[in-house]
Amino acid sequence: GALLLLAGAPPLLAAVAAVAVPAVLTRALHLDGLADTADGLGSGRPAEDALRIMKRSDIGPFGVVTLVLVLLGQVAAVAGLYAGSAARGAVAVVVAGVTARLALTLACRTGVPPARPDGLGAAVAGAVPVRSAAVAALLVMAACAAAGALFGPYGAVQHALAAVAGLIAAQLLLRHCVRRFGGVTGDVFGALAETAATVALVALTLGS
Repeated sequence: GALLLLAGAPPLLAAVAAVAVPAVLTRALHLDGLADTADGLGSGRPAEDALRIMKRSDIGPFGVVTLVLVLLGQVAAVAGLYAGSAARGAVAVVVAGVTARLALTLACRTGVPPARPDGLGAAVAGAVPVRSAAVAALLVMAACAAAGALFGPYGAVQHALAAVAGLIAAQLLLRHCVRRFGGVTGDVFGALAETAATVALVALTLGS
């Protein structure tokens, strides 16, 4: 995205590229998980029925609306940051990506149960000790602050707080999913990553 911007592309086009690249690299698995999780949560059905809905190959109305809103939010946020400078937009994209990965690590901590006895959720749920998760969180916060420090002391605080906001949103969603589904699934992990990244990006546009 930043390369397109430096080549003379408008911020909106650069933002679309910045959002598209991670989606392609992950084969859109996180976005697919987000849509499936939205369908499961939006169904209002008991846990077993909701999990069956999430396993279906098609996407329901809740999934479509959630997917569109999240992608629009990401593109709008990145475009706004790119309008300020290519560097701010590029750093924001990296911070959002790191925050998303940390949200996954925290969701794999000890004490978080899988919703099913098989699948990705069962394979990684509870695999990360709480202490290791805490250390990872501190290191990521420090890295985000260091990246933001490129734009001054305020930037350091802003980028660290944006990561915190993304993680809080992801943890709230995780809590709700564990309550609704009885645990985590691969789809829930995808939803957590996209939620953390989106909230971090939106937070970085505030006060910029």
